[in-house]
Amino acid sequence: MIDMLVRLYDLPDNSQLYAGVTANGVTLRRARAFEKHTVAAFARGFSQKWASEAEVACTRQPITCYIATRDRKIIGFSCYDTTQRGFFGPTGVAPDARGLGIGKALLMLALEGIRDLGHAYAIIGGVGPREFYQKNCGAIEIPGSDPGIYHDILPEPEP
Repeated sequence: MIDMLVRLYDLPDNSQLYAGVTANGVTLRRARAFEKHTVAAFARGFSQKWASEAEVACTRQPITCYIATRDRKIIGFSCYDTTQRGFFGPTGVAPDARGLGIGKALLMLALEGIRDLGHAYAIIGGVGPREFYQKNCGAIEIPGSDPGIYHDILPEPEP
């Protein structure tokens, strides 16, 4: 799984994207520390490892996790600065909430958060949907980045 690089100084104005998502009854916001267990439970639906990273994001100051909610339920999340500083991820959107621009909105909020910390570039580690990141934030592949930091990963614990 290759890593990708994003130029943060070239990010577009995303106010229309955010307005479009919120027009569908979705709230986009930074998670709160007292919601750590709720965010982790949602992330656990994708991966135990992602739940661990979401927990780390909820302990940072400022918190490095954005969430999308509807009817007071999490329907998506994105994190940054969890496994490595300047890295985006993990991120996930509930299957029944896909297609509304939530994934892109959460991606852009997190990238803006990394930029606001003073970074010129962000790394998307261990990318799955390359085309999504190329299209939505101009990400480019980093040659020789597989496995990158993701070597010697411990397996999930037995239930």
